[in-house]
Amino acid sequence: MYDRPMHNPADRTPEAARAAAEFYSDTVAEVANAVKNDPVVVVGMAQNPVVKKARANLDKAGVGFTFISHGSYLSEWRRRLSIKMWAGWPTFPMVFVRGVLIGGNQELEAAIAEGHLKEWLEGEEGPTRDA
Repeated sequence: MYDRPMHNPADRTPEAARAAAEFYSDTVAEVANAVKNDPVVVVGMAQNPVVKKARANLDKAGVGFTFISHGSYLSEWRRRLSIKMWAGWPTFPMVFVRGVLIGGNQELEAAIAEGHLKEWLEGEEGPTRDA
């Protein structure tokens, strides 16, 4: 497994833990709910050409998806930050397949080209999760 060193949540004051948990919790709940319930979810933002490319790649592959967008380069950056904190992924788009973050557009393109996306959606098991 590839773990990025992160600050231990147990080493927070109750005030800091509460602030982190409440930081745009409605946005995090929206994304988490979609990831839990929808086969393919793309999280992005307006004006980002890579997000548009990911959506176009899924359209071209004939794969339906849920798209969640919050703001643009000029707005809602805190809301997008809350999603990044939740997912642990630094950029948009974020592509989730059957509840698993597969990465961004580059990883999506590879999954389509290698036939993995189709396998994940049609098979009994989705993408492999690191344990």
